[in-house]
Amino acid sequence: MDLVFHAARAVTPDGERSCSVGVSEGRITAVEDYGALSGDRVIELREDEVLLPGLVDTHVHVNDPGRSDWEGFDTATRAAAAGGVTTLVDMPLNCLPPTVDVASLDVKRRAAEGRIAIDVGFWGGAVPGNRGELRPLHDAGVYGFKCFLLHSGVDEFAPLDEAGLEAAMRELAEFDGLLIVHAEDADTIDGAPAAHGRAYTDFLGSRPSSAENTAIARVLDLARRTGTRVHILHLATGDAVPLLAQARADGVRVTAETCPHYLSFVAEEIRDGATEFKCCPPIREAGNREELWRALGDGVIDCVVTDHSPCTPDLKRFDTGDFGDAWGGIAGLQVGLAAVWTGARSRGFTLDDVVRWMAQGPAEQVGLPRKGRIAVGCDADFAVFAPDDAFVVDRTRLQHRNPVSAYHDRALAGVVRASWLRGREIDLDPAAEPFGEFLTREDAAAPVRSGQR
Repeated sequence: MDLVFHAARAVTPDGERSCSVGVSEGRITAVEDYGALSGDRVIELREDEVLLPGLVDTHVHVNDPGRSDWEGFDTATRAAAAGGVTTLVDMPLNCLPPTVDVASLDVKRRAAEGRIAIDVGFWGGAVPGNRGELRPLHDAGVYGFKCFLLHSGVDEFAPLDEAGLEAAMRELAEFDGLLIVHAEDADTIDGAPAAHGRAYTDFLGSRPSSAENTAIARVLDLARRTGTRVHILHLATGDAVPLLAQARADGVRVTAETCPHYLSFVAEEIRDGATEFKCCPPIREAGNREELWRALGDGVIDCVVTDHSPCTPDLKRFDTGDFGDAWGGIAGLQVGLAAVWTGARSRGFTLDDVVRWMAQGPAEQVGLPRKGRIAVGCDADFAVFAPDDAFVVDRTRLQHRNPVSAYHDRALAGVVRASWLRGREIDLDPAAEPFGEFLTREDAAAPVRSGQR
């Protein structure tokens, strides 16, 4: 074998165990008892380290091309690798042009070529007027289609109205495409007080949980009628959990995600003017946070992904602290694993649970059978994780392009000491040559080489 890991602790689909993992030509070829394998190169994990499968983050805004000063493929993928993420799927908006047709997908791939430190796939967008582009994008390899039910924050990615949502879902049902939905109801938010000023409570009141509930109920009703596969993005309210549980019991093909910031922060602790915490849907109260943790434990929420949505510092309006004017989005790609592990272990969850939520679950949700598991036949993607080590987040030391982080000064448990992609350790030096590959839906078992179409 090319490479063997000896790990006293490793998280596999059968649970945590002591084992040796063999790698040949970038694939896992054996998982045996500890010490049973030998190879050309042997990595002996330290006593305090656990071998995890590389995480899969299916909700990342790279913002490249067009807004690469907000992030970019080089910095985003290095930040991901620093946080144990070895596969990401990039969102179709905040880049210019948005990924709403095959031509714009080609533009994005050209922008990413030779600049990705990890494996990268792409979402397409469902917007007014592009129904005819959905099947060609699907055939070009996107993993599904994102839509908004209210203003997205950028004018070039318009929301779907009721008729447009149903039309898109019926089109996707024709080829079993996946619709992923930013589920907040525009009318509900239009009827709420406008976001303004420095008080976080006022911002929270401008995005009530009823907006999520109404939108999710609408999506689930249409999914029942059309048979379309749907996925609820960044669930922030525990109130919607019974809706999701009932829909799934009724046979609706629905999955849902939440994010580390909804599991970490609470509205009661966000100080006035702290616009680094602004995101949409918003971070809600402490009781709501615990409902999300319970839904994860019960399996109603399928996965945890970051919704990494960075921007330049000026867009956060730190000069005024006005939540109405500030950009809504939290940059958490590098610290997501530590944030979730910190909260999980304090509630009695294990690393098995975290791997299910952040590696295996997201991989299964988008259809990446070779990702997110330490199992024979899977890509040799790993995170070497020290769960009992700790650190305090310093925004200036993160790999993200801009030093803006809601996690700044927060003490977190768990340190990623190395990440491996297809049997090669990822070098985080900006001067190092990246070797990530493009992934496409139709050949999830055989990733596209960076630069190929």
